[in-house]
Amino acid sequence: WLKPLWPKPRWLTAEPWSYRLPRPAPRELPRTLNTMATKPVKSLEAEEQRLHRIRITLTSRNVKSLEKVCADLIAGAKEKELHVAGPVRLPTRHLRLCIRKSPNGEGTNTFDRWEMRIHKRLIDLHSPSDVVKQITSISIEPGVEVEVTIADV
Repeated sequence: WLKPLWPKPRWLTAEPWSYRLPRPAPRELPRTLNTMATKPVKSLEAEEQRLHRIRITLTSRNVKSLEKVCADLIAGAKEKELHVAGPVRLPTRHLRLCIRKSPNGEGTNTFDRWEMRIHKRLIDLHSPSDVVKQITSISIEPGVEVEVTIADV
């Protein structure tokens, strides 16, 4: 028997929170048999010669050996006249442990503070995959981990 003084806003008449949700993306049309049949067949030779985007990730606890391996990789890539980006120095991870010195809990509360620093470098190359095998065949310092990921350009 009481009427509101103003009409209800439009956003209140819809379902709760539906006015804030984004619209769904339009669906892709299915491929027809004609477009699938005309797709060119790739050969293994063309696959080898095609340029790949290669990301080399180097991790180590020792900065000097890590920088030496980076310099060797970049020098080898520049000899082959490849496009090189890096080394990108990622933030150092500090793994810290605080350990109580006393074995039985008696005495002064003294602690040993241990820390391990992990340094990381990224190098990006644009080259065929067979050239990367030649570049990464250099002698790698002990304690340096190398991870190579290959993606198509």
